[in-house]
Amino acid sequence: MAFFSISRSLIRSSCNNTRNLFSRRFWVSSDSCSLLGSSSHGISTTTNANSSEKIDPSGYHLNGGPSFMRGTVFWEPNKPLTIEEFQMPRPKAGEVLIKTKACGVCHSDLHVIKGELPFASPCVVGHEITGEVVELGPHTDSGIIKRLPVGAHVVGAFIMPCGSCSYCVKGQEDLCEAFFAYNRAKGTLYDGETRLFLRSNGKPVYMYSMGGLAEYCIVPAHALSVLPNSLPYAESAILGCAVFTAYGAMKHAAELRAGDSIAVIGIGGVGSSCLQIARAFGASEIIAVDVQDEKLENAKKLGATHTVNAVKEDVIDRIKEITGGMGVDIAVEALGKPQTFVQCSQSVRDGGKAVMIGLAPANSVGEVDINRLVRRQVKIIGSYGGRARQDLPKIVKLAETGIFDLNAAVSRKCTFEEAGNAYQDLNKGSIVGRAVVEIM
Repeated sequence: MAFFSISRSLIRSSCNNTRNLFSRRFWVSSDSCSLLGSSSHGISTTTNANSSEKIDPSGYHLNGGPSFMRGTVFWEPNKPLTIEEFQMPRPKAGEVLIKTKACGVCHSDLHVIKGELPFASPCVVGHEITGEVVELGPHTDSGIIKRLPVGAHVVGAFIMPCGSCSYCVKGQEDLCEAFFAYNRAKGTLYDGETRLFLRSNGKPVYMYSMGGLAEYCIVPAHALSVLPNSLPYAESAILGCAVFTAYGAMKHAAELRAGDSIAVIGIGGVGSSCLQIARAFGASEIIAVDVQDEKLENAKKLGATHTVNAVKEDVIDRIKEITGGMGVDIAVEALGKPQTFVQCSQSVRDGGKAVMIGLAPANSVGEVDINRLVRRQVKIIGSYGGRARQDLPKIVKLAETGIFDLNAAVSRKCTFEEAGNAYQDLNKGSIVGRAVVEIM
């Protein structure tokens, strides 16, 4: 398990020599202590996010703040994550520079770290963040600036909609073409470029969503929602993925209604969030399925009315027994395994919905009884997440009012340097609920 340990590869240094501020956005220094130690880094011109012109981040110095930051880098499968120093990332039009306060530890990152999901590397992992707005890109729309002023507390959704593709225009931001074509396929933002460059040599590092396991990150404004001051940074980080994914599954895929029965298979960070969202939506019977008694005991606190240990009982038989032989109206698979795919699809009643939200290793295949699917109108639906502009403000409101209990959902907090250990424990299945990395 050595590939989960984080080693600090660079010693963070600071440069306190006097500099000359030429503009609100950029520093120029002739001191040999300036970023990368080069005297050739002059004022760089910013460009529109859709422009193909390159910008040089090496001359950029955050107004009133540092000229570099630290980020956690995944290099290749089964190799250690390392903490590296980066040039301060620069936002473009429609983008927001965030001082990251917290980042959740998610199984999606783990799939990348283990090489189960191919992704551009090296990259900064982490995609479930809260933070403070410190700067907006030039030429950003005035409405965005008004909504997300400097100093605002924010939470970011891991699906970062472009806001202008055919799906975003239809309101289906969870299918955003740009997000999947650029970020998930190439590790960049929507001009085809990353915003992350190593301080030591200027080489690019890619972004898993916003690359949230870093001291600063750049997030497209459409993926951000204001976080009330009453909500804590650390616990609220899970709103952008674990809760966002659960809400999207319940609201859009399952279309869960008051009185529906539901089974959730896999009670990790996302599965446990499904329990709370199902309770908030008025589900009648809420059945939690897992292989660990500790997680099942915790599930009762989050809204589960029944629990099933898949090691000790037949999952399908037990769910049908609980529901009087019918099966549930909705079953949710939150693990991403062929076995649980089958359990999910066979646990629903005739006409019921089996909602798949767990990511599996690449090329995994789930079996389905085709005749039952056809004759009994069973619906199998995939759901990747929510819709940032529609759903994230509502999710924040659920947390603000206490309908969604953040404290009950987050079971562990760790420091920036301990993130690798958290992923190791996640891989072992020893984290009940969600772990969160506190960054600043």
